[in-house]
Amino acid sequence: MADLQKLVNFVTRTNWLLFLGTSLVALWIAPQKVYLGVFLGGLIVAVNFQLLKKTVVNNLNAARVMEKGGSLVGNLLVKYYIRFAISGTVIFLLIKNHIVHPLGLLAGLSVVVASMFLATVLELTRLFFKEAV
Repeated sequence: MADLQKLVNFVTRTNWLLFLGTSLVALWIAPQKVYLGVFLGGLIVAVNFQLLKKTVVNNLNAARVMEKGGSLVGNLLVKYYIRFAISGTVIFLLIKNHIVHPLGLLAGLSVVVASMFLATVLELTRLFFKEAV
């Protein structure tokens, strides 16, 4: 469980670092609409991941599971889908009103995917080198 917690913390930290890094690079080299897309896309997914982490940590402890039981999973799913619907609506409005460039938004939305990919590569590397020794 401690390894899982370290992995989630790594992904969370990497989300924010990649968000800041990609936003700064986009600010430096890209037009304003592309920069806004990268910034807002990264902000949407980083905040969503942070809220998901908070929801899971607050609800999946032993006392809470014993108290709520099976209804806890339904509660988690409802919160997840509400966040999903809000995020989808915001993304739709950003693209529909031509506030952001769609490719910039896609790059920003990829921040969490990139941090999870990086965490996977690092974990696999550690696993293979641990077995090789």
